[in-house]
Amino acid sequence: MPRRNREPARRGWLRGAPAPLWVRVLPGVLVAGVGVATLVSPSPLDIGFVLGAIPPLAGLSYGPVATVLFGGLSVALLTVPAFHLNDPGSTDLLTICFVALLSVFISFVRSRRDAQLDLERTVAEAAQRAVAPPLPERVGAVRCAGLYRAAQRGTLVGGDFFDVRDGPFGVRAVMGDVQGHGLSAVATVASLLGAFREAVLDRPDLESVTARLDRRLVVDSARSPHAELFATAVLLEFSADARAVRIVACGHPAPVLLRDGRVREIGVVPWTPLGLGLVDSGPLGGVTVPLLPGDRLFLASDGVWEARNATGVFYPFVDRLAALADGDSGDLAERVWADVLRYSEEIRDDVTMLALTPDAAPAG
Repeated sequence: MPRRNREPARRGWLRGAPAPLWVRVLPGVLVAGVGVATLVSPSPLDIGFVLGAIPPLAGLSYGPVATVLFGGLSVALLTVPAFHLNDPGSTDLLTICFVALLSVFISFVRSRRDAQLDLERTVAEAAQRAVAPPLPERVGAVRCAGLYRAAQRGTLVGGDFFDVRDGPFGVRAVMGDVQGHGLSAVATVASLLGAFREAVLDRPDLESVTARLDRRLVVDSARSPHAELFATAVLLEFSADARAVRIVACGHPAPVLLRDGRVREIGVVPWTPLGLGLVDSGPLGGVTVPLLPGDRLFLASDGVWEARNATGVFYPFVDRLAALADGDSGDLAERVWADVLRYSEEIRDDVTMLALTPDAAPAG
């Protein structure tokens, strides 16, 4: 079974990427091969049919001008006496000319469409990066490293999201997973991230930030009677001295704490997912965890926790993280991702990871 989501943003040749090198050099190789073979052969060779493949192959890789050139070379090989292919029937010659002209037209159409697709892809990537911009290496007194792999191939944003922001009430972080996957979930992700970034600036405590996100989804759902929007999320707030973190979890796996080479799961009372009306479930409750120098917090989405191997066994996230935790936090998420790919036959869900290292002495 082929493994999915190795590099979801990478486009293959049949998905709009430029033709591979062997396709680009093949027309020239055929031109040279037919020419050399006919010149060195002591007797005429009946290989003129190969010339019909050269213009279409050129049209796959090159623009109209180069395709015209290869078409002209094909006609020349067929008609120049030195190549001993100069006794074609009129049907053969007309066929090659027709194929060459058709290949030029197809090359022109393909070039125009490729240019339009490249423009649309650039605009789409810019829009997606505006929704979820790259995470800075440091936010206030917290060093950050994140990884995101969307389940839908070729997209940068899917159903998962995370962000880390500094505000007047401290550094706050969020990781979540909205209902649905792929591009259909991007609008909900954008709405939640916008609400989070605004709440960081004016809400005095983490519980009220969480309530703001919940209200955002409730309002969005009310606009569409059948939307039923909801999202799981976990929110964190670091103290000013980076020696404590407060955590609120809404249906999302809580962070794990890496301390002295060991991994400890943090017990957080889970609340209902966002969008289901948290105010109706009673007052939100969180947990405050003291932090020591060198502590790290690692957050992972369901795509990691629920990855399975060929026998259906879940990925042992906590045990494997302890073995992978040695080294720099900057590439810890990448090491975990590589390990998940080795363990699981197929990754069907968005995968999100976030490593946060409190540091009371900001660089610079």
